Amino acid sequence: MNKGDETIGNQSKFMSDAQDMKAKLGPGLCLAKWQQVSLHLTTGMTNSCYHPPLHTIDPELIQTKPSALHNTEHKKLQRKIMLKNEKPSECSYCWNMESLGELSDRHYRSGESWAAEHFDTIVNSTGDENVIPSYVEVNFSNVCNLKCSYCSPQFSSTWAEEILHQGAYPTVPPHNHPDHFSGRRRPIPNRETNPYVEAFWNWWPALYPHLKHFRMTGGEPILDRNTYRVFNYVLNFPNPDLHLDVTSNFNIDLETFSKYLDYVKNLTETTIEHFMQYVSMDTGVANHAEYIRNNLHAPTVFANVENFLWTVKKKSSLTFIITLNNLSILGLQNLLQHILTLRQKYSIDHQRIWFDTPVLRNPDWQSLQILPREYQGLLANIIAWMKLHQVSEHNPYDGFKDYEIQRLERSLAWMSEELDPDVLNKRRANFYRFFSEYDKRRNLSFIQTFPNMSDFWEECKYHAQTA
Repeated sequence: MNKGDETIGNQSKFMSDAQDMKAKLGPGLCLAKWQQVSLHLTTGMTNSCYHPPLHTIDPELIQTKPSALHNTEHKKLQRKIMLKNEKPSECSYCWNMESLGELSDRHYRSGESWAAEHFDTIVNSTGDENVIPSYVEVNFSNVCNLKCSYCSPQFSSTWAEEILHQGAYPTVPPHNHPDHFSGRRRPIPNRETNPYVEAFWNWWPALYPHLKHFRMTGGEPILDRNTYRVFNYVLNFPNPDLHLDVTSNFNIDLETFSKYLDYVKNLTETTIEHFMQYVSMDTGVANHAEYIRNNLHAPTVFANVENFLWTVKKKSSLTFIITLNNLSILGLQNLLQHILTLRQKYSIDHQRIWFDTPVLRNPDWQSLQILPREYQGLLANIIAWMKLHQVSEHNPYDGFKDYEIQRLERSLAWMSEELDPDVLNKRRANFYRFFSEYDKRRNLSFIQTFPNMSDFWEECKYHAQTA
């Protein structure tokens, strides 16, 4: 049984463990700072999870000590701050959530078994130790077939190509300026030797036996040769405790997708504990999704979702990654309703269909916080609808979980924070500047795609023209 399916009374075990861990952690500790790492090998940068800013990996140190991909001097400093029960400023997202009375991601992550089992070792450490993480996320390259509105050349080769030929966007300051992606920030093309990728593969034999979760992101991992190198390694060296995860846009042609499914099916039948397929989709309205995630064909994505669920039946689940941004909210309930339908169809004796709702904070002109107040009411209504469709003793898999609702409630709380009027107006001005240029470059129309947002568009236009 998946942990997310378990309950203690009327509460999910997932939320119960987070609340229990909250009491143990104190005001500043997060076990993910030790046991989790996100590796952005395209640019040689890292963070512990996706909330803190990325920082640079020492390119010389990893030549002799590849574990320095994770154990950077910066990260060791943050660990020492936490061990003193202080709050590193880079983890402000969680501190803000907690100040609003909400459970934060540090509670949820630290409450998971891959982190919680290391609690005693961590609280008795100095912070200087080199740690082998149990949860690793890695993007090997920026190869990607989409140009999502909130993405950048760091994570998308198609974005990199556009910026190379057409330059930065006319926001203030200019968005995705080519100069920003030069020097140490330059994404290393897939055709070039990447010292960070080489260091990873040197570290891999020592890392692999300790892994509980290994997740490949992108770019687009299904198009990356390193994904299949990992798959082949795992097939040759089975790890029955491993949760293997891939994040994809699923906007993949049938031939390539069939090859991918064959690999995943073999993995789930023989060598791992579980395979989680993450699918990036922000809204359930097709033309909205295709506008936000440029080059996307929504019917292909949903067809591939069904194909995956029909083909890979053993030890597998699928999670929609719904990045909450100011263009996704109008179609959010449509997507959640589709998820309920998939749950009813595919979750027979356990939960197979999941979703997560991370909030977009950057670029800040695409965040929920710049929307007019009535959109807060829209999100509140969606939450109320979800509460009417919660799981129950007689309906354990088809409805919404308590922590799924709680995560949207905390997003609403964050969305409702009052911004300084000058800050708000500058962000709205940038919204208009960006999407006006976005429409020109990509032959799109914001107004035709989002006619219900025309008043908001005009307000943003006013601030752009009067700034």
